[in-house]
Amino acid sequence: MTNGHQHYPKTRRIRFRFGEDSGYGKYFVNNDIVFSHYVAGLSGAFPPGEEAFIRSVHRYSDRIEEPVLKKRVAGFIGQESTHGQEHRRLNEKLIQMGYPIGWWDSESLKEKRMRFERWLGGRRHLAMTAAAEHYTAVLAERVLSSPEVQAIPGDAEVWNLLNWHALEELEHKSVAFDVYRTVGGSERTRITVMAVMMAVMIPLTTVLLIIALARDPIARRQPVRVAREAYALYRGPFFKGLPRELAKYLRPGFHPDDIDTTALLEQWRAELFGSEGVLVDHLK
Repeated sequence: MTNGHQHYPKTRRIRFRFGEDSGYGKYFVNNDIVFSHYVAGLSGAFPPGEEAFIRSVHRYSDRIEEPVLKKRVAGFIGQESTHGQEHRRLNEKLIQMGYPIGWWDSESLKEKRMRFERWLGGRRHLAMTAAAEHYTAVLAERVLSSPEVQAIPGDAEVWNLLNWHALEELEHKSVAFDVYRTVGGSERTRITVMAVMMAVMIPLTTVLLIIALARDPIARRQPVRVAREAYALYRGPFFKGLPRELAKYLRPGFHPDDIDTTALLEQWRAELFGSEGVLVDHLK
């Protein structure tokens, strides 16, 4: 392991200013229909997803005795809770703009998720969280380390939210994994769960994106533009080579801190929250 834990995940009380005129219309990522729907879909999924992650870790909190891991779990729960709150605020704005993402927070879907979690059982649910945290850490590293991603024009406050979220995903990327190991989760289950999620996640993301685009009258009227933008998204820095990065998790003995993001974290902590940080004035 290369990162160590000099920094506990820090819960930052923060508030973003969504709704201020950004110069963009509905398609807030580079006036790109497909990319904007993709980001909106991610944002829609985050709050219920993060609540599920918190439940999976909190379930075992009374079995964690090691003081450092206890503090890291508290930071993880605080960060994920804040992510959910701020994404919900963004999602209200996105729904007003016509993005069909409200169903993620529906009561019927919440009931189905809770039934699914009970069926899974505690350790497999925790294994799913650890795998999902690797998935989000891989995306976060791409967002923060790619000049190509950072150069994509778009609503500045949405990018501020995504950069903050990405930073904190890297800060707590190994917490659920370490809780899983601490409570005796097996390598076989860990690897199997990730293999299933890899088989499901990108196809599911694609299907949900197609459904969202089909419900957008502007997208329906411009099939050639949508096809071109979809090709660019899947060949671009978010998706290109993604399965290879995710597959590192399948190696026996893998630990998330084997992927050293220390320098990237230090760079972005300074960029966002240093003395001249972009988001210092967003802290409450």
